[in-house]
Amino acid sequence: MSPFVATAATPYLPLTRPTIDEETIAGVADVLRSGWITSGPNVKALEAKLSEYCGGRPVRVFNSGTCTMEIALRIAGVGPGHEVITTPLSWVATSHVILAVGARPVFVDIDPVTRNIDVNRIEAAITPATRAIMPVDLAGLPVDRAPLYAIAKKHHLRVVEDAAQSYGTTWNGKRIGAIGDFVSFSFHPNKNVTTIEGGALVMNTEVEAKLAEQYRLQGVVRSGFDGMEVEIVGGKFNLTDVAARVGLGQLPRIDEFNGKRRELARAYFELFARPAVRALGWGLPVADFQQTNWHMFQVVLPEARLTIKRAEVMAKLHAAGIGTGVHYPAIHLFAVYRRLGWKDGDFPLAEAICRSILTLPLFPTMTRADAERVVDTLAEIVSAHLHP
Repeated sequence: MSPFVATAATPYLPLTRPTIDEETIAGVADVLRSGWITSGPNVKALEAKLSEYCGGRPVRVFNSGTCTMEIALRIAGVGPGHEVITTPLSWVATSHVILAVGARPVFVDIDPVTRNIDVNRIEAAITPATRAIMPVDLAGLPVDRAPLYAIAKKHHLRVVEDAAQSYGTTWNGKRIGAIGDFVSFSFHPNKNVTTIEGGALVMNTEVEAKLAEQYRLQGVVRSGFDGMEVEIVGGKFNLTDVAARVGLGQLPRIDEFNGKRRELARAYFELFARPAVRALGWGLPVADFQQTNWHMFQVVLPEARLTIKRAEVMAKLHAAGIGTGVHYPAIHLFAVYRRLGWKDGDFPLAEAICRSILTLPLFPTMTRADAERVVDTLAEIVSAHLHP
């Protein structure tokens, strides 16, 4: 395979690329010059903006969208001997945090249309040990909150929403984060808005927020000039002011960014709808243009018709100057989870999607011509490698 050589006429098209404006870059320089580069006034300002966005709910920011979920579970009292229901189709962090608090993840298969956890299967997975449900809004498509929270209320369960991918998404006309129980956002560089690395946890009360602050920084509670107490075992999860300043530049642009993503998603649907392309047999996402933030555009390859594997399709796209991704391999089939008893065939719907799902480039500075290049190249590769 010849390596792709990017040129001015045909640059390499990555899977994603953050958009950071010059005003934000200058603001970061100001923070660096100030000498206060760890958690400080910019962190406080970012939390205030996020709280305003989430309808006044308490919000605290952290150095990842992973620790936010772990801290939510700890605040909820989830620990050894408990179970948390979640999906096998997510980034492995979703279930890792359940193990981190000493609990056991209980996977529930997906709805093959939405690719989110099948809410109709949740109740059958509840046992006396169940303490929480952790749904994931895959690619920014919101899980149906109404039946989810009805089940949680009926069984007295907490909900930790893994909304890592759904900042800017709405459900039933309401912003994700403005409703619900715990809501965890990620601001990783591949997300719709970024703090370079970072995340936020939306909570219900100031008591929960104070506890989150303790978990964020070694469990420490300070009083006066020299008073210090440590009541719980915390970690080192605070966000820097440098990262927070990036976030402050990003938040006002969420509607702009998501609007552009929506335009590109529409373009993808139009391109895949062309008769010769459609006939190849793709699995496309739900065409939701009212709620979804279009964090990702994912297609399911026609695996049964192909003479090559997904990795070879990705390699050929890379050779043509197009980046792609896999989001995600089935969690329960990783070695650490196989050792806990899961195996092939446990969640056939998720496994089928995970074997052949492919994430295509999608970010605000892309153009329709870029999307055409992606679809044309992908269709050409697939057409050339079909079973006779």
